[in-house]
Amino acid sequence: MARAGAKLTPTVTELGGDIDLSLEEIRVPAYVLDRDGRIRWLNSRARELFGDLQGRPFVDAVAPEGEQSARTAFAKKLLATARTTDYEIILRTAAGARVPAEVHSTVLGNGERVVGVFGLVDITGEVAEPGRMPPRGLTPRQAEVLQALARGRSTAQIEAMLGIERETVRNHVRGVLRALGVHSRLQAVAEARRRGLVH
Repeated sequence: MARAGAKLTPTVTELGGDIDLSLEEIRVPAYVLDRDGRIRWLNSRARELFGDLQGRPFVDAVAPEGEQSARTAFAKKLLATARTTDYEIILRTAAGARVPAEVHSTVLGNGERVVGVFGLVDITGEVAEPGRMPPRGLTPRQAEVLQALARGRSTAQIEAMLGIERETVRNHVRGVLRALGVHSRLQAVAEARRRGLVH
């Protein structure tokens, strides 16, 4: 059994395994970025969803409204103000579809400085196909806010996830309530589930 604090690569090698092969085959999208924010490696699941983005800026996989929060999380790790970050974001698939996700990432270092970032992507909702119409009576943004409410997200979390102002989130929530003919977020989620608008 590996001792506490043992380095991962030597430990896996000692067991007769291959960490590269394991990360390649894991069914969760994984990636490595260099210090310039370019994608240096993607596992097969990430390539399946987002295409072969190797060598391209990581924001090429991010929906426009999420670019600022993604760049901020990346900068925090480069500047050593945070070794890890976890945040919600809307990503874009290779086909142009939008997909809500949580990104969990950590610095890669050589003991003296940060050399890059390793991350995993947790897909948290359904892929919204490009051109897919939002539910009747809702704008595309209101539909995104409704999905976030159904996942129990707060106003602040929706603000960060969509990269919009808090008051804008509140305006979208009011629009959702009006469209569904309800008076609270809880009623909105219940009504949306009844209509099959969210799962």
